[in-house]
Amino acid sequence: MADRFRTGPDWADIRVFVALARYGSLSATARVLGVNHATVARRLAGLEQSLGTKLFARRPTGYVLTAAGRQTLEPASAMEDAAGTLARVSSESSLTGLIRITATPSLAETFLTPRLMELHELYPALDFEVIAERGRVSLPRHQSDIALRLGRPEHGDILARRLARVGYGFYCVREWRDRLKVGILPLFIGFDEAGAQFPEALWLARQLRGQRLAFRANYQTGQIAAARAGFGIALLPHFLAVGETALVEVRLPEVPPPRELWLLTRRDVRRAPQLRTVTEFLVDLFRRERALFDGRPAE
Repeated sequence: MADRFRTGPDWADIRVFVALARYGSLSATARVLGVNHATVARRLAGLEQSLGTKLFARRPTGYVLTAAGRQTLEPASAMEDAAGTLARVSSESSLTGLIRITATPSLAETFLTPRLMELHELYPALDFEVIAERGRVSLPRHQSDIALRLGRPEHGDILARRLARVGYGFYCVREWRDRLKVGILPLFIGFDEAGAQFPEALWLARQLRGQRLAFRANYQTGQIAAARAGFGIALLPHFLAVGETALVEVRLPEVPPPRELWLLTRRDVRRAPQLRTVTEFLVDLFRRERALFDGRPAE
C-alpha cells in the first residue's frame, strides 16, 4: 500500500545525498550546502522514503553508503553534473558588458578582430573594445581587461598565461625571390626611427649593417603592404604573412628567435563570468591556431 503514495525523488534531496556521499558527515554537508543539520537529515530521509530503501549506514566514522546507496550515486552524480551544466548555460548565455582587450597593432587588426566575431555570435550582448597598442596599458587601473603582450611579463599583481610562440620569417613577392636566385642584391623593408627599439627592429639592424632599406614603417601591417607592393623583403611574423597569396617566404641564413605571446588579466577574472569566458575563448583560439604562428597555414 505504501508504494501507492510514494512520490518521485526531489532534486533538492538528490543534491543533499550526493554531497553527503562526498563529505561523509551531516556537519560537513550542511556547511558546504549552507543549510543546517536538520535540513540535511530531513532531505536524506525524504529521498530514502521516495526510493523505498536505505542509502546510508550510520557508523562512528560517519555516513557510509549501503549497496543501494552506491547504486544510486552514479545516476545522482550525473544529475548533479547536468544541473551544473544547465546553470552555466543559463548564466553565460546572457553575458553582457564591455570587455577591453589590448594587443599589438598587427595582432589586433589582422588576427584578433576578425576572430572575435565567433565569440560575438555566441554572446551577442557582449561588447568588445580592442586597443591596438604596443605600449603598456594598466590592468589594475582598468584601462584594459585583457592584454596580449609579446615577451615574458614582469612581476605584478596579474595573472599571466603563455599563449603562443610567435615565429618570424622573410617574405617578398615572387619577383624578388627570382631576383635573389640570379644573384641580385636584395632590398629590405624595415622599421622607421619610431620603431627602432622594437626587438625585431634591433635584430634586423644588427643583421643588415650596410644593407639598403627601401621602405620603412613603424607598424608591421604597413611593412607587409610594402612587401606586397614589391619594395623588397620584409621580416614579418608568420601569422601576419602566412596565407598572403602575393607573398612567398624566402630562406635567409638567419631569422630572429621566436617571441613569447602572453595573456595578462587581473586576479579578479574568476569573479567576472564575462571576463572568464573571453579569456577561455582566447586560450582555446591560440591553441587551435598554433600552426599559424609556427609558419604553417591554420588547419
